[in-house]
Amino acid sequence: MRQYSADLTPPWKKPKPVPEVAAEPGLVVEEPGTGFCGAVIRCEAGTVTLEDRFGKHRVFPMEPRGFLLEGRVVTLVRPAPGGPARPTRTASGSVAVPGARARVARAGRIYVEGRHDAELVEKVWGDDLRIEGVVVEYLEGVDDLPSIVSEFAPGPDARLGVLVDHLVPGSKEWRIAQSVTSEHALVVGHPYIDIWEAVKPSSLGIGAWPRIPRGQDWKTGVCRALGWPENTGAAWQRILSAVHSYKDLEPELLGRVEELIDFVTAP
Repeated sequence: MRQYSADLTPPWKKPKPVPEVAAEPGLVVEEPGTGFCGAVIRCEAGTVTLEDRFGKHRVFPMEPRGFLLEGRVVTLVRPAPGGPARPTRTASGSVAVPGARARVARAGRIYVEGRHDAELVEKVWGDDLRIEGVVVEYLEGVDDLPSIVSEFAPGPDARLGVLVDHLVPGSKEWRIAQSVTSEHALVVGHPYIDIWEAVKPSSLGIGAWPRIPRGQDWKTGVCRALGWPENTGAAWQRILSAVHSYKDLEPELLGRVEELIDFVTAP
């Protein structure tokens, strides 16, 4: 006799199977009911804890078809025993996302004054910027800022962030920054004469950054005062190699870069 399945649900009404994905620490998923997106912190007793990029934690039940991974519906399952117990961190302190693909670049941009500044931002925040789809452009000099903003024409879907050296009230940099009035552009800066000073002296094994008299080239003066060869390119590579994470940088720089990333990626 012909055998019939007890399930009489028409095939076109049956839900399509979805992949099961191990909830390994660092995996970034979205809970569609709340829109909360974050990296897996822990998985226990049928629940998963996520941490978003601002450090906020939320606990969700691991229900079938309960999450989105890169826009696709998935079912999270407990990872096999012996998997990684703790999430790793990027150089900026964010939760690392192993194997994550770079997001398609946003229309918005971050401009950074100085090649050394751009290299430092890339070393510490590069992983985060690629996941967020934020491109960092090199700004050769702050004098070019007004024309760059005008040409870029920032708008709601194309925000512009700018990081400037030595942005203190009354300085030339400050006056130029004040000329940027678009609500879709944000100009911030650190108080240091040069990005070198944003690296903590302790990370370089020195007591403090030397004070260089006015009228002298600051970088050359620093090399002389520290007994380094007067080769500013080699000196910068020495400084950059001492930076391993955000812990090697001064808070005045950390806060400004995070502010720019938040501004450019805001919905």
